[in-house]
Amino acid sequence: MKTRFIFNPVSGRHARNARLLPILRDFIGARALDADLVATEGPGHATVLAREAVNAGCARVVAVGGDGTMNEVAQALIHTPAALALVPCGSGNGLALHLGLPLAPLAALELVAAIGGRVAAVDTGSVNGHPFFNAMGLGLDADVSRRFNHLTTRGLPAYARTALTAFAQRRSEHCIVQTGSTRESLEILLIAVANSDQYGNRAYIAPGARVDDGQLDLVAIRPVGLLGAMSLGARLFLGNIDASPFVRRLRGSRFTIERPAAGLVHTDGETHETGSTVEVAVHARSLRIVVPVTCRALAYSNESAPAGFALQLP
Repeated sequence: MKTRFIFNPVSGRHARNARLLPILRDFIGARALDADLVATEGPGHATVLAREAVNAGCARVVAVGGDGTMNEVAQALIHTPAALALVPCGSGNGLALHLGLPLAPLAALELVAAIGGRVAAVDTGSVNGHPFFNAMGLGLDADVSRRFNHLTTRGLPAYARTALTAFAQRRSEHCIVQTGSTRESLEILLIAVANSDQYGNRAYIAPGARVDDGQLDLVAIRPVGLLGAMSLGARLFLGNIDASPFVRRLRGSRFTIERPAAGLVHTDGETHETGSTVEVAVHARSLRIVVPVTCRALAYSNESAPAGFALQLP
């Protein structure tokens, strides 16, 4: 099985990732895999390397990094026969945790090598042309991502400090959200649209969400004070944030969000400038991904790609 490993040396905790390179080389050599190992050199490079892998006939393309690396690699694999595999080593690892993937590098590599794994077809999302696989967001959500991406120290404590600083400086904004025949006017602190159930670090922004049901979950958080924000933070980790009176949750295959002005959105933690109208859509079961045989995060027992999948090549 022809495989390409794409390694991001600067994702997550850099010192830990530096130790991964010899582990990856030793694993490929010990298993005599038909595989190559390439390192990214900057933003967007992982997409280029993944597209080259697809064109070269690789059956699996392995993203070794965090959510940003996963996003860049997966972009090139949508509607192709190649399967994404993850060796998660970022600071959040939201999609990997949702799918029950091992976080220990050697255990993740064993799964990549087809031991205890299977290939499933999962949904992907897009926002104004930018693909996402775990979650996207705007308002405070995007502001926190922008600030976090400039930090040299990562991890949950750093994220929490960044979120508190952004919260202290953030203003609410008025948005109109439409999905199907539902149209609502909301004063929001943030809007997140989730494919999986969590941001990462087991912070559940959309409890119960699934990645292969053809739906996305929109979670709008209304303006709150400091005590309300602390309560919402606790609810994130308890898995019941949608029970808060400050939260409005909608499900759908497509959302239109109208906000007062152009601004930031994030896709899996990476930020982009977009217009005042934000179009979010799901692309049902458009990505093949390696998951554990015991994965319980999928809504359907049939792991094969949908009918006509092979005909959807770009």
